[in-house]
Amino acid sequence: MKLSEFIALPEDHKRLTVFKESVAIAKRELPDKLVFLFQLKEYYIEAFCCCKTNEVLEYRVFFDTEQLAPYLEDIRIDQLLN
Repeated sequence: MKLSEFIALPEDHKRLTVFKESVAIAKRELPDKLVFLFQLKEYYIEAFCCCKTNEVLEYRVFFDTEQLAPYLEDIRIDQLLN
């Protein structure tokens, strides 16, 4: 599925597409939100979820790997260096 096709989907179809067709990569915590990172084909999807209700509040999609920085900071490479 192309990025433009994903963006045009209704919210319920986005949810199904993310959970059935993408690969979960990482998660991070924000105040009152959990953000889950998925990869689908050649782009990434962030699902912003409410910590209280577990409801998906928003999907953000991007190609640019620079936007992966918040996730990469949490990857520990200490063991790889030893």
